[in-house]
Amino acid sequence: MPNHLLNENSPYLLQHVNNPVDWFPWGEEALNKAKEENKPIFLSIGYAACHWCHVMSAESFENPETAAFMNAHFVNIKVDREERPDLDTVYMQVTVAMTGSGGWPMSVFLAPDLKPFYAGTYFPPARRYNMPSFMEILSGLANAWKNDRDEIENVGKRVLDHIQNFHAHTKNELLTQEHYQAIADALIESYDWGYGGWGAAPKFPQPMVIEFLLAHDKDQTGFQKTVRSGTQAAVHALHAKSRGGMYDVVGGGFSRYSTDNFWRVPHFEKMLYDNALLLRAYLHVWQINQDPAFKRIVEETLEFITREMTHPQGGFYSSLDADSEHEEGKFYVWTLEEIREQLPENSELFESAYGITAGGNWEGKTVLQRAMDDAALAAKFNLEVDSIPAKLRESHLKLLSARAKRIRPGTDDKILTAWNGLMLAAVAEAARTGFDNHKTHILATRCTDFLLNEMRPNGKLRRSWRDGKTTNEVFLEDYAALILGLLELYQTDFNVKWFKSARALTDEMIEMFSDPQGGFFDTPNEGEPLLIRPKDLQDNATPSGNALACEALLKMAEFTGNGKYRDLAEESLKMVSGLVLKYPLGLARWASAGESALGHIQQIAIIGDAGEENFEALIQTARAGYNPRTILCASSYPPPEGSPEILRKRTMIENKATAYVCEGFVCKHPTNDVNVFIQLKQERSNG
Repeated sequence: MPNHLLNENSPYLLQHVNNPVDWFPWGEEALNKAKEENKPIFLSIGYAACHWCHVMSAESFENPETAAFMNAHFVNIKVDREERPDLDTVYMQVTVAMTGSGGWPMSVFLAPDLKPFYAGTYFPPARRYNMPSFMEILSGLANAWKNDRDEIENVGKRVLDHIQNFHAHTKNELLTQEHYQAIADALIESYDWGYGGWGAAPKFPQPMVIEFLLAHDKDQTGFQKTVRSGTQAAVHALHAKSRGGMYDVVGGGFSRYSTDNFWRVPHFEKMLYDNALLLRAYLHVWQINQDPAFKRIVEETLEFITREMTHPQGGFYSSLDADSEHEEGKFYVWTLEEIREQLPENSELFESAYGITAGGNWEGKTVLQRAMDDAALAAKFNLEVDSIPAKLRESHLKLLSARAKRIRPGTDDKILTAWNGLMLAAVAEAARTGFDNHKTHILATRCTDFLLNEMRPNGKLRRSWRDGKTTNEVFLEDYAALILGLLELYQTDFNVKWFKSARALTDEMIEMFSDPQGGFFDTPNEGEPLLIRPKDLQDNATPSGNALACEALLKMAEFTGNGKYRDLAEESLKMVSGLVLKYPLGLARWASAGESALGHIQQIAIIGDAGEENFEALIQTARAGYNPRTILCASSYPPPEGSPEILRKRTMIENKATAYVCEGFVCKHPTNDVNVFIQLKQERSNG
């Protein structure tokens, strides 16, 4: 018999609708039941693509005896962390405070007043992994609730005091260029030059760190460069990931993280946000070095997103599961026999390229990862080096066709505003950078139309949509990511409606989320009261909502010249200065925003007639190369109402398309000469 999740819309919650556990969604019914029956709450937080969430469900939540005990002694609540990042943030802080680490599934036990008294993540059904069984945990806590209530209340009070103190932030001065140089040096020093990335297994892709290093190197002047640069570390890291393993060489796109130091065996779930952030990082490195291997990654990832992650109405899905047929990675791995069957003519080349053996490299199967580079393959098979990518591409397509006949992993087809905003920014930038411009631009505009219409019922932005229904909640990261995506799309096609929407959303964001002490809360003023009002400053798998908001405000200040946006951004940056210096790996998006705030942002305004040769030439010149600290506006004369203020009072010289370049409160002499414009663009005011 279905439980109380029957009418929910989240794929994750619906995965549990037939559990014998009497699950409730988070809401008044469950919370009132706990108070009325004086029962503790078991809060289980996870997401649809989470492998260990599936494991715990199969082992415990589908077990009738375990479920009966849970139903008798607890009010059981299931939460999709992707729909409710506010609850996830609050209780993740609790879990980390109580255990020293966190993750999903998250298992937290609460008193009816929502104060936590016990927390953990996955619990096994029997004693193993040096852990107690889940039934032992349940039995012990049920007994404590009955016989030791005073201690439970004391624990809850201590945990609440701890996380409230955690939210007290000291303001510092803004960081200087010397500080950002020290941060870059520290990141380069701690980089794994052997295998790529930062830290030991499990290894995460760290696209925000890579982006900081790339932009920092672009700005760097007047400092002694280290032997190895940030750009070298970024290129090395992206090469390590793109060889395969974490990157799906057959179908494109990236898995969540690597379970080993070699980027070989991934945790196979594919998340929209990882692919958005990595797509942009590969795009930026390609702009720097024009490496065709990086261009291929961008193209293949765009193909993957279009083929497997795009709703017919234009929004982007949230994730693909790690599991299929109850086995992690089964959809993605190969045996030697399967490779030879599918590639009868090119099997020997392909086996050498990927080091495929009968024994495989993971549980008797092979996770595809390049073992020989193009030059080595060409030498071994007496081929031209330039022919290797095409031959491998042909094999990849054959394997993709064969793989399509397998049982697919589940798709979490809900659409989240924040994650879509991140992908919109990446796709919009790719569309103006030479990646199938028209097709990619359509991908971006269809997503934007979806977000501005379906995600805004009655004009109010919402977090999540599925099957025509939105949730009631919305969060800071939803606003901030969408604003940034809209600004990127405006700079792609210069349609003023995107900019007008971004500005309106910025003002809404300020009104709904501002903290008088600086920065922003994650939840709106009228949001549901929780144990605390969350204000998460650290980047996790996705950038901090506060960091995204700061970045959006800095850009909006440049587009509009409105000082209030800049003031709010600087107050946010002061709030995290000390944290960024201490923990740059966890606050890299802040570091990028803070370095931009030093005055490096270049404003370019181009006035001319659309389609006119010189107008288009100036725009292409403005876009050439890697320009992380540039905002670009273009318009016919006069600019339409609602255009960015930096287009105001700009006229054409001698009736020809004209470019205006400003930076650091200084504007250079306008020009309609492309060669002069190139010089103006390159003469950065800090150089």
